[in-house]
Amino acid sequence: MDALRIAIEVIGWAAAVLILTAYILLSLGRLEARGYLYQSMNVIGAAGFVVNSGYNGAIPSAVLNVIWAGIGLFTIGIVWRARRTPLAH
Repeated sequence: MDALRIAIEVIGWAAAVLILTAYILLSLGRLEARGYLYQSMNVIGAAGFVVNSGYNGAIPSAVLNVIWAGIGLFTIGIVWRARRTPLAH
């Protein structure tokens, strides 16, 4: 196995651990679904899956994870804007 293939596999496994950790912490109430950390973990994990699945030719998985990352980035944007906007009283 060459160094590139090993690196791609490490990226895929790290992505899996990151997304599973995010989900476990969310399920245990340690993270908020609309929080920066949870969404960032999902975006980074999805990016790792895009690299791994794209390299391995699993195009449906790569596309799914591009969408997954997009949802995470969209949510981060919504949360950021909501927290920046002062509440009207």
